[in-house]
Amino acid sequence: MKEEIIISGFGGQGVLSMGKLIAYAGIADGKNVTWLPAYGAEQRGGTANVTVIVSDQKIYSPILNTCTTAILLNQPSMDRFLSRVKPGGTLIYDTYGISTPPKRDDVNIFEVNAMDTAAEMKNMRVFNMLILGGLLKINPFVKLENVEKALYKTLPARHHDSIPDNMEALRKGMEIIKEV
Repeated sequence: MKEEIIISGFGGQGVLSMGKLIAYAGIADGKNVTWLPAYGAEQRGGTANVTVIVSDQKIYSPILNTCTTAILLNQPSMDRFLSRVKPGGTLIYDTYGISTPPKRDDVNIFEVNAMDTAAEMKNMRVFNMLILGGLLKINPFVKLENVEKALYKTLPARHHDSIPDNMEALRKGMEIIKEV
């Protein structure tokens, strides 16, 4: 098993945090992982992306030219990374940030209505967990209990009271993802 993931969107959408959660959950699963963030100086509101590799085998480079899965959360990210999804791979996107829906017939395309669902939940901070839940529904390459462990590892102690809300959003994301 080797999952090569690119996650991209605006700073503030939880892109880097989502990648870090996947990496820590992979470590807890006993897998080899890499986490390579990239963002502009402005972070919140600027473009941010992260590559994460989770594998049963050794990983020789954290740099990805192509990926098995792309999570693209805004139009600039879609324009930049859509072509980098390997044929047979998976594309996940939130409908809110995309003005031109993706057009490829050689990849599996899924949408998660995360922005509206986070608003319905009255908690915009769980946006990225809704997306992550969608990913783990269609490809459960890390265990949910290890995602929860990763939340305790990555969130500051003062935010540990939000972990139940994050786990609820993860499960809700599993319900709302749909194939296009």
